[in-house]
Amino acid sequence: MKWVIGLAFLTGFGFVLRRFMRLDGDPASLYRNLSPLAPLSTDRESVYRPVALEIDTHAAMLGISLNEAFEERDAGNSDLAWRLIRLTAAEWARLVEILTILLAAMTKYMPTVQVVGPVRSVASSHFKSQVMLDYAPLHEVVNQLIFRSKQKFQAHLRTLRRGVETLTADFRHICRAGEMGENRPPEMWQALDLEFHDFDLLTKEVLLALRSFLAGLPKSDVPEFASELTASLPRGVRSKSWDLSGDQHQPIQD
Repeated sequence: MKWVIGLAFLTGFGFVLRRFMRLDGDPASLYRNLSPLAPLSTDRESVYRPVALEIDTHAAMLGISLNEAFEERDAGNSDLAWRLIRLTAAEWARLVEILTILLAAMTKYMPTVQVVGPVRSVASSHFKSQVMLDYAPLHEVVNQLIFRSKQKFQAHLRTLRRGVETLTADFRHICRAGEMGENRPPEMWQALDLEFHDFDLLTKEVLLALRSFLAGLPKSDVPEFASELTASLPRGVRSKSWDLSGDQHQPIQD
């Protein structure tokens, strides 16, 4: 009981302090005088652009395959629709692999990064899937109790990483349920649609975080960071646990 009272006190104190420091106003006002994208030097931009292109490409393929799955479902081609969902799952897995590597690399280099200015946070109201509506509010409250820019950015990276993990686990759960029979109710399809929306949102937030990270990364660390990304990020590698070669597909695994 005491820890509940203590947490409530800290939360209330945080809200009061944020109001006093004028940190609880319209989020857009914090960025009104800033460029939508953090400006980068040529060497940093050369690191960001290939990664952004890779992520955008996979995200586009994911969205296309999901849209085609819905079109085939609406046309009454249920078997073909679910094959396209399997393709969507494969693209989701590739994108998760890239995001996970990217977030881990940023976390590794955070001790040397200098974070200046306000740090982004993802409002829970931006999410639509039930799993993210359950996950995001707690982290939104915790974020309001952190005041140092660097610690806030580190918390933002952790929130993105856990958000990707949480959403992916639920997406896989839905897909496994769909593999167990032809009874795939409208609620299942709606959940897939909403979770794609939230995954796309998290993907964009990771790219924005990468720009902010690169802007604060010391010049001497840029080549090493770029080299690690080049060595770690996959290029057209199919995840074994999401193999969809021909009609013989592997069941989605944990």
